[in-house]
Amino acid sequence: MDTLFEPEGGVGFDAVVGAVTQPADAPLAARVRPQQLRDFVGQERVLAPGSSLRVALERGEPHSMILYGPPGSGKTTLARMFASSPGWVFEERSAVQVGLAEIRAVCQRARERAQAAGAAGATRRTVLFLDEIHRFNSTQQDALLPVVEEGLLTLIGATTENPAFEVNGALLSRLRVYALERLSTAEIEAILQRAVATGEHGPQAVDEAALELLAAAVEGDARVALNALQLAQATASRAGATTVTAALCADALQQRTILYDRAGDRHYDYISAWIKATRGSDPDASLYYLAIMLEGGEDPRFIVRRMVILASEDIGNADPGALSVAVAAAGAVEHVGMPEARYALAQAAVYLSLAPKSNAAGTALSAAQQHVRDHGAAPVPPWLISGPRPGHHDGRDQPTPAYDYPHDRPGHVSPQELLPEGVAGTRFYDPGEAETELAARLERVRLARGRASGSTP
Repeated sequence: MDTLFEPEGGVGFDAVVGAVTQPADAPLAARVRPQQLRDFVGQERVLAPGSSLRVALERGEPHSMILYGPPGSGKTTLARMFASSPGWVFEERSAVQVGLAEIRAVCQRARERAQAAGAAGATRRTVLFLDEIHRFNSTQQDALLPVVEEGLLTLIGATTENPAFEVNGALLSRLRVYALERLSTAEIEAILQRAVATGEHGPQAVDEAALELLAAAVEGDARVALNALQLAQATASRAGATTVTAALCADALQQRTILYDRAGDRHYDYISAWIKATRGSDPDASLYYLAIMLEGGEDPRFIVRRMVILASEDIGNADPGALSVAVAAAGAVEHVGMPEARYALAQAAVYLSLAPKSNAAGTALSAAQQHVRDHGAAPVPPWLISGPRPGHHDGRDQPTPAYDYPHDRPGHVSPQELLPEGVAGTRFYDPGEAETELAARLERVRLARGRASGSTP
């Protein structure tokens, strides 16, 4: 077997037994990485008995796929389990580190192997594991398409980003997408316990409270948990301690970077969560998701734009002041900047959360737009046109009726019809429950205008 497999840290590939050999100073996450499916923790959904991924792993028969999931969920581990498949050559590359020339070289080697094996009456196929495939541009992805389509190369891509947006449609259509889930706290703890049991973490004992703290704090990222355990162990060794405590693990985790990608799924997931929490009138949840976005480095202008939208879309005339609060927060972001503008963002988040909610205005506009799509734009009534036009009549050889100026009427309300013919009498706006004052006002206006009678000038 070709010795082309070079995992993290520069370790080599054992061509005899198909196992990864790790140096003693390799990261703990690399030393305890499972080599066999029975040792893998988590992802029960995609690895259920009889599932296509599990069968492929058990039989050593990889197919082209995308492993899509959050950091530390097992994408690389699952891909490398195919490395010892008989009759396959496993090449691993990171899309961050290679260019188009190297990818074309991999494709050429795959073609040559297939041709040489075919001439000898044998089968010799290539698996390319491409980590962070979303980093490849369209041209680089296109270079893979011919060999994947011809079956000369089996592509296993790993990504934390939604492949529907990051992988070319032509290439994606030839790949099976497996969505991995964030590991649970219990699964992270099981991984840590296994590392402790193997003795790979170091010579010290580890408090159960330390494992529980790590498992709860790493947001489902097994790699971060194991690295923190390794750092805590190293700190304990330098201090001459015989036990890795929760305090040491907490110290190893301090100032941990928030798992947040301004260009990825979490960017959209957290703003979606903020919108839904605020719409749901929960200020605590609204502030929590706001805090995550700010700690993750989200652009505050992106957040405050959503605040302005929500103020009209979900609150509207139930509390017209909400829009003023959101717009004022937007002004603070522009004129004050961060970090001080966070106070305005917090104020707006709380106000918007607790404001009464109504989507009646947006619903009414949607109904009006749908009416226009279905029936087209009716001509403007002649008494509402922009100015007098010589010889303009109402179609019955009668002079155009004059516009009835509302301010000349008692109560400043005119009975003159303001919708076009064929649309008159249609109701688009239905006040929400929180718009009681507007509902009463609307009823008075409609009665005063006499629209119910369908009167025209």
